[in-house]
Amino acid sequence: MKAKAVRLHGANDLRLDEFELPEIKEDEILVKVVSDSVCMSTYKCAILGTQHKRVHPDVADHPAIMGHEMAGDIVKVGKKHQHQFKPGMKFTLQPALNYKGTMWSPGYSYEFFGGDATYCIIPAEVMELGCLLEYKGRAYYEASLAEPMSCSIGAFNANYHTKMGVYHHEMGIKEAGKLAILAGAGPMGLGALTYALHRDIRPSMIVVTDLNEERLERAKLLFPESEAKANGIDLHFVNTGKMADPAAELIAISGGTGFDDVFCYAPVSAVVELSSAILGRDGCLNFFAGPTDNQFSAKMNFYDVHYNSTHVMGTTGGNTDDMIESLRLTAENRIDPAVMVTHIGGLDAAAKTTLNLPKIPGGKKLIYTHLNMPLIALDELRSKGNEDSRFTALADIVDAHKGLWCPEAEEYLLSNFINA
Repeated sequence: MKAKAVRLHGANDLRLDEFELPEIKEDEILVKVVSDSVCMSTYKCAILGTQHKRVHPDVADHPAIMGHEMAGDIVKVGKKHQHQFKPGMKFTLQPALNYKGTMWSPGYSYEFFGGDATYCIIPAEVMELGCLLEYKGRAYYEASLAEPMSCSIGAFNANYHTKMGVYHHEMGIKEAGKLAILAGAGPMGLGALTYALHRDIRPSMIVVTDLNEERLERAKLLFPESEAKANGIDLHFVNTGKMADPAAELIAISGGTGFDDVFCYAPVSAVVELSSAILGRDGCLNFFAGPTDNQFSAKMNFYDVHYNSTHVMGTTGGNTDDMIESLRLTAENRIDPAVMVTHIGGLDAAAKTTLNLPKIPGGKKLIYTHLNMPLIALDELRSKGNEDSRFTALADIVDAHKGLWCPEAEEYLLSNFINA
């Protein structure tokens, strides 16, 4: 069957291709992709090409479909999996396969498998690993965003703490501890924040820093400090660009102790070094943001490593359990992944959006793969209504939900903008 997809042909070479999908094998599944959110990791893949660890060296001859934060509908199931999956089921998936020690992953490594596509083929290893998940929720975008949410969930679960004289690590953030999210008012930082505020094991204090005042103001509107206080969490939003001595002032906010858990959401040396400087005793620094420079480095206080048991780790992606937790918390209305989304667009906008991602302000860019639409910010929908009244209706729905994308908005979009 014919499919369209944004595919990587080489470094900085993304193309919207139309091509023939092969017939599925008995251990494969054909799916219709409905939504895919654009990840900064996809940008890194696009600009690096074969220099990226997940990209095959022969990508020029076998271009790889981009996108890994996908959701949609199962269309056809190979004989081997018909007992578990049925046509018509909604799906999402955990893309961090780690299959037999390789780094191959959808959105980087597969010719016929990725999220920036109308249709794609899910290979056998995904089902073998239990990474294809039935999705029973209402909105496709929530299933797409379960993947980036799972990355933050994985980071929280991977942090660890120690006890003096005992050679045992206690996994996870410190309960009732003090937590900081640096460069945290972007999409992934806000995803981490909604999780930190509503997970089962919570800190007593959360400090979110950023240099962008507009992003901080949006975060304050979405997460009122008074609501966090009512739930027993002391929440602060801080512009470190306005501080004479950010490390000293952040430590003062912590009450002088420093922070038990610090998450660094920008691959910038100054942010990493500030993260190190504000660690308290046994503080865990999670370097969440992946750099493109394989020589990236920053200073860390090794006096504190030796005498105060501070430690550093990095996480890249979550696992299937983290995905399941994300879907569960979303279904229970405990977290709202929509806080990450600021733009929507069609498949025809995906390549340009990906290649220019760092230059486009705002949060997550959500692509609907059966739609032709330029990338549009949610706060610009109403202005588009002068040309097309459907955008006015869509803006009304978004405004009724605190300016956030929502199931009602998606349903209106899919019913009124897409020709079957």
